[in-house]
Order: sequence, then structure tokens, then C-alpha cells
Amino acid sequence: MRKIMGTREALAALAIPSVIPVTYADVADLARLVPADAPHQGLVAEVDALEEVWLGDLLEQGAGDRRPLLVLDKVTDPHNVGAILRSAAAFDALGIVTQDRHAPPESGALARAASGALELVPWVRVVNLARALDEVADAGFWRVGLTGEALQTLAEAMGGQRVALVLGAEGEGLRHNTAAHCDELARLPISARVESLNVSNAAAVALYAVVTRPL
Repeated sequence: MRKIMGTREALAALAIPSVIPVTYADVADLARLVPADAPHQGLVAEVDALEEVWLGDLLEQGAGDRRPLLVLDKVTDPHNVGAILRSAAAFDALGIVTQDRHAPPESGALARAASGALELVPWVRVVNLARALDEVADAGFWRVGLTGEALQTLAEAMGGQRVALVLGAEGEGLRHNTAAHCDELARLPISARVESLNVSNAAAVALYAVVTRPL
């Protein structure tokens, strides 16, 4: 943290180390420092950017454990990605992988939806998602793409190996080339009364299924 700005009331509630510069400001000044969709609640902090994470390093870090990996194909809504990060933290996922040009920036809206998970879950941005999925397979993951058109359920498809869950954007779903780089396609066994789940809800349900499967 480089510095923190806030109202006197908000700052009075915090025990701030003396090495962090503090600036008092009114609510209107703080509002000009943040996007409209990122309420400041009386405090704004200037912090260093998160360290960049490389796919090879993440896969090497997770070698030997069974934590699931999430791969997102053109999921661009920051609220969805933030909610997925929160579920990934809750179910101790190894990390998430997105294509750099088809993913939202690390914005205030995304961070708020993630509720702190943006700083807990490694987020890898790659140039080529198909190539990344090949690398994921080489690391020993069974790549399961979620799509409502699949004949088998996730429980039937994932087996007992390490699982990488591949999820597509709402509406469009998995792109053909992404689906072609999955080992299995599977669906969640939802009622016929609804066509599909929100992608962040689907990610949470799928993560629960993976971490609670019998060994």
C-alpha cells in the first residue's frame, strides 16, 4: 500500500501503520478518484499492481495436489469474473486462466464482486487459450468443458483425476476451438424449467462437485 486517503470518520476507525502516508479528504474528493461503480465508503487506497502470474509457474506450484483449475473462455463481465474468483477462493481452486483480450481488467467493480479474492486466487492471462489448454493437459489435468448440450453430467465426466473446468460466456458458451481442446464435455444436471445458470453460479456448483467427489 503506497498511501491511503479517507474521511476523518473512516480513518479514525483504522489502526494505520505510521509508514503509510495518510491524506484526509471529503466524500466528493474521494468520489472523483474511483469509478462510479466502485463505491469508496470513505476510504481510497493507492496500492501496487498485483504481480503477474505465469501459467507454467502456476501449474508447477500445483503439482502433486488435486485442486481444480478454472479456465474462462470469453467471460468478460467483471461482476461474473469477480464472483468466480470468490468461489475459487472458497473451494481452494489452484487459480483461474483467461485469454488476455477477452477478459475484464482488474477494476474496482471486479474487486468488489470478488470480496477480497482478487488478492487470494492466482489469475493467469494468456494470449492463446487453446495453447494454454494444451499446457494444462501436459500438466496432468483432465479438461472438462461445461455446456448444456453435453450428454453426460459433470459427475460422469470428471473421473478421479485432476480437473480443469472450462466455462464459456453466457449466451455464446464455449467456442468451438476451445471445446475441441477439452477432454470431455459435460453438463450440470439442472431442471428443464431453466435453460442455463449464470456462469458464476455454474462455476460455484461445478467447483463444489469437483472438491466433494469420492476419491
